[in-house]
Amino acid sequence: MYRLNRRHLLGSILAVLATERAAALPLSKIREKGSLRVAVYQDFEPWAWKRNGTLVGIDVDLARACAAELGVPVEFMELLAGEDVDEDLRNAVWRGPLIGGQPADVMMHVPYDRAFALRNDRVVIVSPYYRERFTLICDRTAVDCEIPPPQFKGQRLAAELDSIPDFYLSGSFGGVLRNDVAHLPSGAAAIEAVRSRQAVAAMATRAQVEHALSLGGDMMVERAAPLPALTTPGWDVGLAVKDDSRDLADRLEAIMASLQTSGVLGTIFARYGVKPEAPLAG
Repeated sequence: MYRLNRRHLLGSILAVLATERAAALPLSKIREKGSLRVAVYQDFEPWAWKRNGTLVGIDVDLARACAAELGVPVEFMELLAGEDVDEDLRNAVWRGPLIGGQPADVMMHVPYDRAFALRNDRVVIVSPYYRERFTLICDRTAVDCEIPPPQFKGQRLAAELDSIPDFYLSGSFGGVLRNDVAHLPSGAAAIEAVRSRQAVAAMATRAQVEHALSLGGDMMVERAAPLPALTTPGWDVGLAVKDDSRDLADRLEAIMASLQTSGVLGTIFARYGVKPEAPLAG
């Protein structure tokens, strides 16, 4: 009993300290401190990843463009994805990491969904800027990418470990493909398995697939048909700020709209070989 109470006490102290650290920084305070702290997902090509030691990607460039419009430099918080996005929002936006570090002023690539937003009422989610979905990329010399997925049985497949593609390939259709799936660290790694011909097909996001195709590899092709029995037809992504930083949210909405109409957003997407897909919410 004593140990349990001590753990509860320690957890309460840490929570209070984290809350104090995570005081919101509205727009005026961001300008005073002189930088915009932006959370991006770590090792998340083509959105944010290190290339030759430099952080690059669509979300990275969008964050730089937003900070430039605010008249401040950008400071990045590279976020390791947690168990779910709810946890990521706690760590990146409204609470901050329990052990050291400050929360971000804004987080990129957050699902823009009403039910999700209601569940996470400590943040404000704004400015949807892309519509994402899952697809397949295949070695056209080894397999027909348009066949029903169960017909891939006996062929080597690849997916990011513990992701929706992993669960879909391993568990759908009675689990017929379970023993054929290689579980890799990321969607980019799964696609690379196709490029290196260690797999005939990989399931990843459309942005990951388009980016990979833009880097070359004539033997690879994207599946045109939708994936059957997939419960996630697609989702919008936007920006999140803490719930009491609404003036920052309003300014970011105006900036993102301007980047869209000026063509800057399209240029950033094209830089990484990804076609801008208008969000349904937009």
